[in-house]
Amino acid sequence: MLKIKRAYEGKSKDDGAWIYVDRLWPRGLSKADFQPDEWLKELSPSDGLRKWFGHEPEKFGEFRKRYAEELSAPEKRTLLKRVAAMARKDKVTLVYSAKDTEHNNAVVLQELISKLMNDGES
Repeated sequence: MLKIKRAYEGKSKDDGAWIYVDRLWPRGLSKADFQPDEWLKELSPSDGLRKWFGHEPEKFGEFRKRYAEELSAPEKRTLLKRVAAMARKDKVTLVYSAKDTEHNNAVVLQELISKLMNDGES
């Protein structure tokens, strides 16, 4: 099972493995307050793409396209497949820090990883 959640919501027992997928540490959270099981910076958007997007909802369609292109690199596909395999076996939560719950990188990752899970790719 795969889901997404804001870092500021805190971990619950139903979340399973908590994988943080942003490049920058969540603002205002100390390492004592926020303890992901894994931090996959490699799956976050490049600095250039992140800055271009600027969390502007009207750019989300193009962001999704460019981000998916970045994630098509072999080393990133390997990570996506690993997370998909984990989520097939157990609960996995992709954790992000953006305020916008509908227009962020975790939404795109969830779509791509879910597709890998459904395709049986690992």
